[in-house]
Amino acid sequence: MKIELSNLTHIYDRVVIDDCTLDIDGYQSIAVIGVSGSGKSTLVRILSGLEAPTMGTAKVNGLEVHSEEHKKKIGFVFQKHNLFPHLTLKENITLVLEKTRDYSKAEAQEKATFYLDLLHLQNQANKLPKHVSGGEAQRASLARALSIDPDFIFLDEPTSSLDPILTDEVLKAVEELKGLGKEFLFITHVMSFVKDFADYVIYMDQGVIKEHGEPSILTNPKTQSLKEFMEKVR
Repeated sequence: MKIELSNLTHIYDRVVIDDCTLDIDGYQSIAVIGVSGSGKSTLVRILSGLEAPTMGTAKVNGLEVHSEEHKKKIGFVFQKHNLFPHLTLKENITLVLEKTRDYSKAEAQEKATFYLDLLHLQNQANKLPKHVSGGEAQRASLARALSIDPDFIFLDEPTSSLDPILTDEVLKAVEELKGLGKEFLFITHVMSFVKDFADYVIYMDQGVIKEHGEPSILTNPKTQSLKEFMEKVR
């Protein structure tokens, strides 16, 4: 994945991303870490095309993030599963494929079955979200994101509302997907997962990219900010 940021700034009622410039290339799985309110989620939302930056530019693999061509390449998994509560896990996938990707009913059923099986949800496919565990619902959300065949999977703290057992369940499912050749940009508070899964790390503090590099920066931080952060999350 190639990410290019040039003087990227984003403002709500305050500056949440502050004049960030970055140019990295050649990594499959990129983690964005930092304390709550550091700008992580906003950066990922901008890179996925869900929000437009106030100032500056952002590109992923050479495409402007606000372009429709880029947006079609993204599968996004949110902090909460965002499944339609009145539809089964399978219907949550087939509806998206039929309405946004023009799949036939048969094609959508086949695709949904494939990804639900891949995420070990074959026995839950015909249940409503309220009748499965939080981990299973989040895995169904991941199956839905994969079903549109994206180049990139963006995950915004997909385990933030889960207990440790369900967190482990979801993260193991994500790890299994790396072999599909997809590229990942993700936010998580689970540092063991960052060390195991990421091949590049972006550390943010107060809207600024304070440090970035391969996962070795987590054990050998160059900045006092990252050093203090790692001491708190261990």
